[in-house]
Amino acid sequence: MAYRLLSSSQTSYLRQFGRNCLRNLGRSEARLRQASSTSTRYVNRSFHFSDLQNSLIPCLECTTNRLGQRTTARLNRYVQKTVRQVQAEYRGFCRLLSRSGMEVPQSVVSRLFGIGLLQFLRTTPGLQQQRPGDRPPGQQGEEDGQQQPNDDTMNRLRLVVLVFFLLSLFFMQGQNDGGRMVSWHEFIHDMLAKGEVSSVDVEDSDVVRIHLQPGAQVFGRKHFQSTVYSMRVGNTETFEEKLRRAESDLGISPQDNVKVTFSHIGAGTRLMSTLLITGALLGSLMLVMMFVARSAMNQGGLGGFAQMTQAKFTQFGAGGKVPNVKFSDVAGLKEAKQEVMEFVDYLKAPKRYLDLGAKFPKGALLLGPPGCGKTLLAKAVATEAQVPFLAMAGSEFVEMIGGLGAARVRSLFKEARKKHPCIIYIDEIDAIGRKRSQGNFDGRSGEEEQTLNQLLVEMDGMGTEQGVIVLASTNRADVLDDALLRPGRLDRHILIDLPTLAERKEIFEHHLKALTLKRSTSTFSRRLAELTPGMSGADVANICNEAALHAARENNKVVETQDFEHAVERVIGGTAKKSKVLNQEERKVVAYHESGHALVGWLLEHTDALLKVTIVPRTSAALGFAQYLPKEQYLYSQEELFDRMCMALGGRAAEAIIFNRVTTGASDDLKKVTKMAYAQIKQFGMNPNVGYLSFPEEDNNGLGKKPFSKHLAALMDEEARRLVARAYYQAQEILVDNKDKLDVLAEALLDREVLNYSDVVDLLGPPPHGPKKTVQVAGWDLDEGDDAPLQNLSEGVEQDKPITAAGSVSQDSNSQP
Repeated sequence: MAYRLLSSSQTSYLRQFGRNCLRNLGRSEARLRQASSTSTRYVNRSFHFSDLQNSLIPCLECTTNRLGQRTTARLNRYVQKTVRQVQAEYRGFCRLLSRSGMEVPQSVVSRLFGIGLLQFLRTTPGLQQQRPGDRPPGQQGEEDGQQQPNDDTMNRLRLVVLVFFLLSLFFMQGQNDGGRMVSWHEFIHDMLAKGEVSSVDVEDSDVVRIHLQPGAQVFGRKHFQSTVYSMRVGNTETFEEKLRRAESDLGISPQDNVKVTFSHIGAGTRLMSTLLITGALLGSLMLVMMFVARSAMNQGGLGGFAQMTQAKFTQFGAGGKVPNVKFSDVAGLKEAKQEVMEFVDYLKAPKRYLDLGAKFPKGALLLGPPGCGKTLLAKAVATEAQVPFLAMAGSEFVEMIGGLGAARVRSLFKEARKKHPCIIYIDEIDAIGRKRSQGNFDGRSGEEEQTLNQLLVEMDGMGTEQGVIVLASTNRADVLDDALLRPGRLDRHILIDLPTLAERKEIFEHHLKALTLKRSTSTFSRRLAELTPGMSGADVANICNEAALHAARENNKVVETQDFEHAVERVIGGTAKKSKVLNQEERKVVAYHESGHALVGWLLEHTDALLKVTIVPRTSAALGFAQYLPKEQYLYSQEELFDRMCMALGGRAAEAIIFNRVTTGASDDLKKVTKMAYAQIKQFGMNPNVGYLSFPEEDNNGLGKKPFSKHLAALMDEEARRLVARAYYQAQEILVDNKDKLDVLAEALLDREVLNYSDVVDLLGPPPHGPKKTVQVAGWDLDEGDDAPLQNLSEGVEQDKPITAAGSVSQDSNSQP
C-alpha cells in the first residue's frame, strides 16, 4: 500500500479525541471531588485512561458508607456513561488508523493511554487517598510544596516524549509495513505464476511492496487477509518493463497483468520524519537524565554511583559479628601465630610498647601455598583483637568503572580511621597489588595501578595517621609490587608454609576430635601424619572428612582404619572406578607400566618406599596408580634427583622393552622429569657445561624478557635433553637386566590388581640397598601404648618439609590422554 500522511480532517479528529478524553476525565474528577467533600475518606488522585472503569468505580465504593444511596447510584451511572464515551472515542481512533493504512501496535496505543505514565496534570489534595503509614495532609508541610511542581514537570515531560514517540511511529509506519523480504525467483515462481499477486507498489527506494490476493496460498500456508511482502530491485525505473516480460513469458494476458503503482515521498516528509525520530530519542534521553538527577537529590550526592564507591567490607568485632575461631583452634603454625599475636597484644596494651620507644609495624603480609591457614589465622585475629576488623577481598575493589577501585580504597581507610584502633584485612591482595607495568598502558592495568597507588598513599603517605593496621594475605607474593612490600607498609612477611611432620600430627589431632574413632586420636594422627607428606592443612581436613563420609557410606558406627586408607587414596589419586573396564591388551600395558616404576624404584638406592601399586582405574583419569612415601627432607643431592628421574621413566622404558612400542600413559611422568631436569640446570647449577648459574622460574605464558641469551637457552635445552635421555637409558638397562622380576611383578598385578609393600617383598625379596622406611598396615592395629614398632618405622626421619622445586615424586599414575 502506498505511504500516506494524515489529512487535516484526520489530524483535527485526533486532537478532538484527546480533548474529549481530558474533558470527560475532568468531569469525572469534579464529580468525585464534589461527592467526597462530605466524606472524611479520600479517593485516589491518579486516574489512567485504560483503567477508568477499574479505578473510578472502586473509588466510589470507598465512599458508599458515607454518601446516600441515591447520590451514589447517580454518580455510578454517570461514570459508566463516561467510560462508554471514552471507549467509543478509542474505537473511532482505531478505525481512523485502519483507514489510513497505519497499523499501530496495540501495545503502543495502550501504553499511550493507560500504562500508568499519564496522570492528571492537575491534582487536588482533597482527592488524595490516605494509605496506612502515611502522614495526615496537614503534616505534609513544605515537603509536598516542593514535590508537587517536580511531579507536574515530570508528567508534562512524559507526555511530550510519548507524543513524539507516537508521531514517529506514524511516520515510520509507511516504511516498516513491508513484511518479509522475498527474492525475484520467489516472486516469479511462487507468487506471480500462481496468480496470487494483487498489486505492486514501487517507491523511490529500491524496495518494492507486493500485495497478495485474499486467501492466497504462498510458501505452504494460506493467507486469509491481504498480505504484504517486500522485494529489493536494482533499478525501479525498469522494474515494470521487466515485470511485463516475465508475465509474457508465463503466458499471462495483458488484461490480467498485475497493477503497478508508483509513489513518491517528498524531501520535506523525509526531513520531518527524521526530526520526529531524533526528537523522540532526545526526549527519552532527557527523561532518563531527569530521573537520575531526581534520584540523586533524594539520596544525596551522586545517588547510586555514590553507593558504588563505598567499600563493601565486612566488619568483625566492636559491634559486628565475631567469627568463632580462636588462636587455640589454629593447629600448628607456632611461629606464625607468635608473630600475629604480637599485633593483637599491641592493640590491647600499646603503652608497654610506646614506653620502650618502639614503633609498631603498620602491616603484615601472610604468604604461603594455598590451604595452609592464612585466612584461618586472620579469623583468629578478628576474634582475639577485640577491635574493629574490616575484611575485604582484593577482587572487590576493581570493577568495570574507571576510578572505582581508588574510591573504594579511600572509603575503606576513611571508615577505619573513624573506628581506630582498627585492623584492615585484604584477602588475595595480589588482585590489586601486582607489580606496576612498564610500557603497558592497557585499560585494565591502568585501573589496577591507580588502585595500587591509592593503597600505597593510604598506608604510608603524607596524611597517614596511626591506629590502622593492614593485614593482607596471598599465595603469589612474587608478583607483588616492591613499594607495597617495603618497611613502613607491609613491614612483616609471615610465611605460612606446608606443615611439617609434627605440625601435621597436631592438625590431624585437632580434626580427629570431631570424629567418632575406634581408638584414641593420637593412635591415628601419628600414622596419618607419615602417610601425608607435603599436604596442606586443607588436605588434612579433607582426609578426615572423607574418612567419616566413607564410614557413614558403609554403615559403620565408628571411623576405622580402612576408612582412613580410602580417604588418603581418594585425596591423592581419586576413588577407584571399577566401572571403567579395560580390555586385556590395555590392562597388560598398564600392569607392565606400573611394574616398571615399582621395580626401578625398588632396585635404586635414593628412591622412596613403595606403599601400594594398583591397576584399578581412578576417577582422576588415571588408569594405574602407585603410592610412595617420600622422606621429609630439605636438601637433595644430584644422585638422589637422578634416581627419582629414573624411577619416573621406568614405566615408559617397560612399555618399550615388552611391547616394542610406547603409549600416551607416560605423559604425566615426562612432565615431572622435564621439570626436574630444568630445575637442576637453570636453578640449582648442577650442570658443568652451563655452570653455576641460577635463573628464576618462568611463568607459564613464557612472555617477557629472559635474563639469558638465545645461545645459553639452546645450551640449557640441549643439556636437559641429554639428562633425561641418560636417565631413560639407565632405567631401561635396569629393566633389561631384571626382566624376569618385571614379568613376575606384572603377572601378580594382573592377578591381584593391588600390591602393597609386603607383597612386593615376597615377590622380589628385600631391596638391595637396605630396607626403605615405610608404614606397615599392621601398625594401624597396634595398641595405644605399643610405641616400639612405630619408633623403628620413624627412625631416621627428619621433621622437615620436602622441597617441591626439586621434583619430589610422592605418587605416580599412568594417566590416559
